Amino acid sequence: MSRLRSVVRGCGSYLPADVLTNEDLSKTVDTSDDWIVQRTGIRSRHIAAPGELTSDLAIGAARAALADAGMEAGELDLIVLATATPDYTFPATATTVQAALGITHGFAFDVQAVCSGFVYALSIADKFLVSGQHKRALVIGAETFSRILDWSDRTTCVLFGDGAGAVVLEAQEQPGATSDRGVITTHLRSDGRHRGKLFVDGGPSSTGAVGHVRMEGREVFRHAVGMITDVIEAAFAATGESADTIDWFVPHQANRRIIDASAQKLGIAPAKVVVTVDHHGNTSAASIPLALAEARADGRIKDGDLVLLEAMGGGFTWASALVRW
Repeated sequence: MSRLRSVVRGCGSYLPADVLTNEDLSKTVDTSDDWIVQRTGIRSRHIAAPGELTSDLAIGAARAALADAGMEAGELDLIVLATATPDYTFPATATTVQAALGITHGFAFDVQAVCSGFVYALSIADKFLVSGQHKRALVIGAETFSRILDWSDRTTCVLFGDGAGAVVLEAQEQPGATSDRGVITTHLRSDGRHRGKLFVDGGPSSTGAVGHVRMEGREVFRHAVGMITDVIEAAFAATGESADTIDWFVPHQANRRIIDASAQKLGIAPAKVVVTVDHHGNTSAASIPLALAEARADGRIKDGDLVLLEAMGGGFTWASALVRW
């Protein structure tokens, strides 16, 4: 029996022009290139310029995705933007993007699941499209994490960067099998008991200030591989796919050691793993769409490829998606 699937029509990204290397960081905090690379795999990251907002990055990625899709912004029905670093407490940054694109119909809203945000947003947009009530959606992950870092804390400031990525989804009739194009399955999880292991120590109702990222790195690493495995095994169980049948694994780009350990535990061949953490750093909700855009642009991800996405973020949240391009 045929069914509606959310098919990826286009993919795009935007990175700020300013690049901050490990060598640059070593001049302001007690660290070194060797120390950072050994523990994280990160060599550089992009940093938003003064006055460059999360919405600016999101708008750039949105326009790139629309161009890749060959679509006009007016053809969109909804925008779902994943971010932990919105322009303002309100309105939603997605509505700023909507206005910049000249869209005066439909709806737009933000999703906050930190590093898992893009997969959450993808899953939410998919539900709207497969309901049959909406035709096309723009899903964005955009962050300016540099604005919530304590630049004297070498355990966190070396990890994060800024950027945005986006995909355009379109509801299309497909045969109703796992060979369909589009979003095949998504699995979302959270466990709020772990808040203290990765959080921002501020907010409107607590301190009245934005605050900074605080992290228990060893605890995050200890939980990460197990949680990632959980949602990926759920995706495989739901579809009958496996590490052997996927074409590409596009994980959240948090730490090279987490990526490698997760792939090894799941039996995913290293050649199938898309890695951008070395030159992007951890861009939170933007990391997966940035990696997708890069792998699509350089020809790795091709039409018909089965792509596995996964992420884990503060909260904790974790999520997976299987998408056939």
